Amino acid sequence: MLQNKVALVTAGGSGMGKAGAERFAQQGAFVYVVDLNEDATNAVVEGIRAEGGEAEGIVADVRDLSALRGVADRVENEHGKLHVLYNNVGIPGAAGMDLTDEEWDALIEINARASFYLTEYLSKSLKAAQGASVIFKSSTSGIVGSPFSPLYSFTKGGLIALVRSLALAMAEDGIRVNAIAPGSVETPGLAGFFRASPEEVEERKKAFFAQIPLGRASEPEEIANVALFLASDLSSYVTGVTIPVDGGLTAK
Repeated sequence: MLQNKVALVTAGGSGMGKAGAERFAQQGAFVYVVDLNEDATNAVVEGIRAEGGEAEGIVADVRDLSALRGVADRVENEHGKLHVLYNNVGIPGAAGMDLTDEEWDALIEINARASFYLTEYLSKSLKAAQGASVIFKSSTSGIVGSPFSPLYSFTKGGLIALVRSLALAMAEDGIRVNAIAPGSVETPGLAGFFRASPEEVEERKKAFFAQIPLGRASEPEEIANVALFLASDLSSYVTGVTIPVDGGLTAK
């Protein structure tokens, strides 16, 4: 599905990003795995290569705009084009409204600003691909309200509005822009979302999963499958939409 294509995945060292990078590589793409954690990045790259895929790791802090420019320059210099940009990076939100300046800045810079600027910096390579796909990872918390973190909902809802606008702005260059809105996903970040002790996390997870029509959290690979659809030509006429992958949560 992605033979002879170049893809880039942010926060590709673990969780949904790792699953997405692996899925893209399995389908024939050359994958840049971008993450702040060097060991995790290298592990994902080595795993992809061990399975016969092609990948390179880039260690970068997405809060550093000069680092993001460096990522874009490397892609342009090495390949000249980028077919798939998966803006997967994101962090759980601080609970409540009593936030420090550092918590506010981190959520805005990581969940929203980084993906916006990386898309801008890579726009030349995306245009050169003649039919590129840009995928943003939002959240069901950007579609419906979240009692856990209003600011997290704010950043993820903003991404959905950004996707609609970029879909219109980039359509003339043949670039499609869409979003995935996962619900609860079994990743290391899930515990941080509930902001509780290990014992309380299990109780909160159980109560939250009970609200989901399918009765469980998703696996990272299930999110990766939707990312693959949006990355491939199977979604060639799909742009400006957000796809909830939430077990029916937002259908209620």
